[in-house]
Amino acid sequence: MSGDNHRVDAMPTSAHDPSRAPSGVPALAPGQAPALFVRRSFVRRVLPPLGVLAGIASAWTYVGLVDPNETGHYPVCPLYWLTGLYCPACGGLRSAYAIAHGDPVTALGANALAVLGYAVFAVVWTVWVVRAGRGMPVRITLGPVWWWALGAVILVFTVIRNLPFGSSLAP
Repeated sequence: MSGDNHRVDAMPTSAHDPSRAPSGVPALAPGQAPALFVRRSFVRRVLPPLGVLAGIASAWTYVGLVDPNETGHYPVCPLYWLTGLYCPACGGLRSAYAIAHGDPVTALGANALAVLGYAVFAVVWTVWVVRAGRGMPVRITLGPVWWWALGAVILVFTVIRNLPFGSSLAP
């Protein structure tokens, strides 16, 4: 075999020429992928967002089953324990518990910023899974201005909920 150039195709000849497909197998148009391949690639593309959703759903199920309003189930917020001040996440578990039980008013009272975060997460996750499913790039980028604005909103929320006139934002 030395000196001979042999071409070895991994695909049978019928795969290259749709007119020569074996009987019983539908011929594919040039550039058309088999349905099984399309389904597998779709599943591979949406697997990461579905994995994230499974993790989030597991956490929400646990919080929905184990009431954070009863003491002893969850650790106390270290900032609140040390200083008596509410951090931006204080009341987040209670708000998640309320949302899991279909009570958005109680959830807003426990932590309004967390409820807003749940809604933002739902929108971002939906964009992620739709874009991944369509094979589009899944880049959601925020410029520095947006990150500074987010930090400012969290800081203002934290300060106001710890002042007497902002007690309605406290858990």
